[in-house]
Amino acid sequence: KPSISGMAWKLSFALFVFLAALLYKQLQPPAPRIVGSPGGPPVTASRTKLKDGRHLAYLESGVPKEKAKYKIIFVHGFDSCRYDALQVSPELAQELGIYLLSFDRPGYGESDPDPAPSEKSIALDIEELADNLQLGPKFHLIGFSMGGEIMWSCLKHIPHRLSGVAVLGPVGNYWWSGLPSNVSWDAWYQQLPRDQWAVWVSHHLPWLTYWWNTQKLFPASSVIAYNPALLSEEDAKLMEKFGMRTYMAMIRQQGEYYCLHRDMMVGFGKWGWSPLDLKDPFAGGEGKVHLWHGAEDLIVPVILSRYISERLPWVVYHELPKSGHLFPVAQEMADAIVKSLLLGEQ
Repeated sequence: KPSISGMAWKLSFALFVFLAALLYKQLQPPAPRIVGSPGGPPVTASRTKLKDGRHLAYLESGVPKEKAKYKIIFVHGFDSCRYDALQVSPELAQELGIYLLSFDRPGYGESDPDPAPSEKSIALDIEELADNLQLGPKFHLIGFSMGGEIMWSCLKHIPHRLSGVAVLGPVGNYWWSGLPSNVSWDAWYQQLPRDQWAVWVSHHLPWLTYWWNTQKLFPASSVIAYNPALLSEEDAKLMEKFGMRTYMAMIRQQGEYYCLHRDMMVGFGKWGWSPLDLKDPFAGGEGKVHLWHGAEDLIVPVILSRYISERLPWVVYHELPKSGHLFPVAQEMADAIVKSLLLGEQ
């Protein structure tokens, strides 16, 4: 006859296996809803195929690229897409001969997720996108927020392809080497406590990122939740314009893990280098790197941008004293940013 203790052990083991399986299931994100696949969202955008088989969706504006004097690729931020490109006025585009290309970063909108995204892979995707669309040997880059952080990766991995770069309100990685502890800690504590936890998990326990941002036991990322506490006075006014985007559902349609959560895992992950290690890619004077940041930014603390601009004297720094994070959306700011990048106007 089976003993009572033996049966209790088997029941305990079965319960352990059941709970472990339940926990594992909760930690795993659902499969992506790939655009154009059976049961997935339809393809509505122009797309180009990369060498590894993935597709990037893109949007062209300004003058035709065959007639353009300047070719600019815009890299969007967190929870955004190709439609969120810098709104350069048609008049300026015609006057200067500007062709503007924006695209959905992998996992966003109608671009296929990258199975192994990294700070380097997105720079190489941008280079391949430019080649596929025949932009020529060099082009300008503008990146905003999380897309601004990607500008450092492009300066690291594809500097030979760049004519000039504008870095707008870039997200910073608090673990970049070379950041003094007082600078990184000052920036860290400007975040809401719930965002400190979300960022900490993304860096130290990336495998937990999906669960952390979908569970209901603890408050998750306030950026994902569009918490109004993150809006400066100016941002609150601009949010009426930025927050009412009719295409918002399309941005996350393939699954939040494959866009938002992976963005956090890469942006706040373990980098093998730091922007502070970069050398001037335009030492010959053929281009410039412009760094813009709002002093009242409550989403991305300005402290890291200030420090980077002090350490990298070849970066042209523009701090906007009354602006928050959404300053590129403000009227006439897009034209001012582009004129600064292309013509050197302050």
